[in-house]
Amino acid sequence: MTAIGIIGSAGRMGQALASVVADMGATLAGGIDAGGDPAAIAAAADVLVDFSAPSALETTLAAAIAAHTPILVGTTGLSPAHHAMIDAAAAKIAVLQTGNVSLGVTLLARLVREAAASLGNDWDIEIVEMHHRHKVDAPSGTALLLGEAAAAGRGVPLREVKVEDRAGLTGARSEGTIGFASLRGGSVAGDHQVIFAGPGERIELGHRAEDRAIFARGAITAALWLADKPAGRYQMSEVLGL
Repeated sequence: MTAIGIIGSAGRMGQALASVVADMGATLAGGIDAGGDPAAIAAAADVLVDFSAPSALETTLAAAIAAHTPILVGTTGLSPAHHAMIDAAAAKIAVLQTGNVSLGVTLLARLVREAAASLGNDWDIEIVEMHHRHKVDAPSGTALLLGEAAAAGRGVPLREVKVEDRAGLTGARSEGTIGFASLRGGSVAGDHQVIFAGPGERIELGHRAEDRAIFARGAITAALWLADKPAGRYQMSEVLGL
């Protein structure tokens, strides 16, 4: 059976991952947290799953490369420098990086892209997300993933049309922009809604996570798929064959 190593094993996602590994036909190679040795776990695992912190990514990728171990990176809050590290690692090992490992969200992103491609710029796009009070980054990785899908559907880079801050007298909404709103509170596992607002009508596409286990199952599904892949950078859509 495929042995899975967990980076960030004491966190919410790390614990959820460990609880479903056996049920999904895999084995647990072990896990580490801050201060642990990623080289040891990378050598023991057939594939790594990382839900730790952006600050740990460089060391984790180096360990994965040294051990020739594929890695799924589910850590959010990544910067352009982190993505450059992932690109460099993907030249040597299989890397799947995603802002959300839910299979439902993966399908939602596809629907958002298709809707954005079909509707004109007179349809405004707004993305609203809500998470538990402990989440440290905003917008969420999933919201950005959905924003990337919408921007790709319109054939523009998200960085050129993204609007995250509307405090104060901001003026009228600019056509073609993609707005983000982040809500934090309680124990919400993750709610995301993409609103296409046109003249006189709206289309709303959304996903509501009711149990953190959906992310764990999605991550293990993706890790098992990734385990025997050649070097390259992969996406969750490929896991579903989209």
